[in-house]
Amino acid sequence: MKSERARELLTREREQIEQQIGTLERDGPEEGDQRVEPGEMNSEGLYQDEFDAGRIQDLKRQLAAVDRAEVRLGAGTYGISVQSGAPIPDERLEAFPTAELTVEEQERGARPPEQA
Repeated sequence: MKSERARELLTREREQIEQQIGTLERDGPEEGDQRVEPGEMNSEGLYQDEFDAGRIQDLKRQLAAVDRAEVRLGAGTYGISVQSGAPIPDERLEAFPTAELTVEEQERGARPPEQA
């Protein structure tokens, strides 16, 4: 994949993730809402607060994956499996720009090396 296309995909991925994080953080927890008591009968606020917090954590992990992909792009190793060194097909990168493994490695349950 050409580096310009990869950069475009990663920029779009970053923007989407940051927008989702911003939306969740802007809405804030219901528990902090003065109109609703935590645990109030028929209130699903606590559940939603925990769900949103988990979603933010997931989005931050995705953002870290974008950071790692941008580092690989700069190093000239974008599109190469971090585990085996095998090329990752452009079709996979188009669908999943932060891919660190080939489909086969992912299906086998391989995990990318832990990042420091």
